[in-house]
Amino acid sequence: MDPKSALVQEWTILQTQADTYEKHALYIKLMSIGLVSAALLINQTGFGIIALLSVLWLLEAIWKTFQSRITDRLLTIEGALKVKQDPNDTQLVSPCQLNAEWLAHRQGFAGLIAEYLSQAFRPTVAFPHVLLIVGVCVVYVS
Repeated sequence: MDPKSALVQEWTILQTQADTYEKHALYIKLMSIGLVSAALLINQTGFGIIALLSVLWLLEAIWKTFQSRITDRLLTIEGALKVKQDPNDTQLVSPCQLNAEWLAHRQGFAGLIAEYLSQAFRPTVAFPHVLLIVGVCVVYVS
């Protein structure tokens, strides 16, 4: 298999994975909404619900961190596929380097926690978690 075909095949697999991660992140949001709805229906709001919502939020942030690693590799592949106009180009991107690239950019425990938190506060991840937590707090305080 020539390198370009290998990159296209890798891109296809990784893009499918990235889309799957997105679906699962939406399921986490739906679980949060269901949890708050059930808690409100049985009038059981409080710190326990807020703690569970916070755990679901962090789990989504971790999930989205995995997805962002895939996205980084996808962008590398896309750049390589776009640049490959000259067949004599010696700057080939090796296929299937997702884990190697992740290890090369790994920043240790503190860096990983910072990466998780940066994902958690992205608007698309924070929604609806922040609103649900605020809503439960309002009901709990009332």
